[in-house]
Amino acid sequence: MAAVPIGPTSIRFWADSQISAFQSAARQAVPVAGQPFVYLALSGGGGGGAFGAGVLAGWTASGKRPEFTVVSGVSVGALIAPFAFLGPDYDARLKQIYTDGEAERLISHPDPIGAIFGVALFGHGELRKLVSRYVDEAMFEAIAREDRKGRRLLVVTTNLDAQRAIIWDMGAIAAIGGPKAFKLFGDVLAASASVPVIFAPQMIDTEVLGKHFQEMHVDGSVSVPVFTLPDAYLLGGKTIVSRNGRPDIYIIENGRIEAGFAVVPNQSEVIAAEAFSTMNRVGTQAILVQTYRAARRDGIGFHLTYVGKDYPATTGTGFETDAMRRLYGYGYEKAAGGTFWSSEPPQIVVAKATAQTPAP
Repeated sequence: MAAVPIGPTSIRFWADSQISAFQSAARQAVPVAGQPFVYLALSGGGGGGAFGAGVLAGWTASGKRPEFTVVSGVSVGALIAPFAFLGPDYDARLKQIYTDGEAERLISHPDPIGAIFGVALFGHGELRKLVSRYVDEAMFEAIAREDRKGRRLLVVTTNLDAQRAIIWDMGAIAAIGGPKAFKLFGDVLAASASVPVIFAPQMIDTEVLGKHFQEMHVDGSVSVPVFTLPDAYLLGGKTIVSRNGRPDIYIIENGRIEAGFAVVPNQSEVIAAEAFSTMNRVGTQAILVQTYRAARRDGIGFHLTYVGKDYPATTGTGFETDAMRRLYGYGYEKAAGGTFWSSEPPQIVVAKATAQTPAP
């Protein structure tokens, strides 16, 4: 990638690159001594991030939460990822984001005129302010320390200029240190969650051949609903993880995978949220099946949790505080109970059941 935001070019790579581009982040990742390679992938989902936050806290309460070798985040999953990466000590701060009303206040004053004649329904920079409120320099430095241990934190954005997904090695950015790197770290997190039309795109300063310009980055889930493993690997490439016991991949899908039904109010922000959610659900289904098949092929443990049919279908922006509190509680109870992981995507389960049903 010719354009450089800061430091070495190895801080980011295209999601559709060859596997070798991913190796600097994944193959060289070092699990805790004697432990297997553990990968956590966090999906997009808007206010559905409350589910992922609850799952992480409930997983901690179950006493079975491992230390992750690699954590990836897309969209709202990118906002959760640094907290998940740093471990249970950050569960309380993550809970606060989704249950204290901050997210609802963020979108409490829509600007329809801005959506028509400007770039977004909600104020420019509001999402960036939310990131600044919760991701401080102490957290930034803690991520750098974990990166030096061999752990990796990855975040996805969509580069609209190039129309491709970019994987950012956030630990590598933190390891550079300094105000410029800290700003870039926050810009990338905000960019990954900047749903087009709803939130303004994030402009990221870069340099190529001595010339400075700005790239336009938006929600990572526009191009990659959840980043499990590189496209080249999922489509049949060679193994990318080192063997130290069986590797495991855990996927927290912050929304529904199975289709549901609820009447959608005729409100622009709700329509946009539901349309984006539907698009992501369809894309996620395909990625989960690809990941499951790749995991089976190479002996990687596959674990998936998501908002199931047992949770009542609702409509709205998804950022209403009461709704997020309920979803957080649902995720917490599901994880604390210890039976929240599925070893197969629901599409595979349905396909197996259909294949076993005798023809009439």
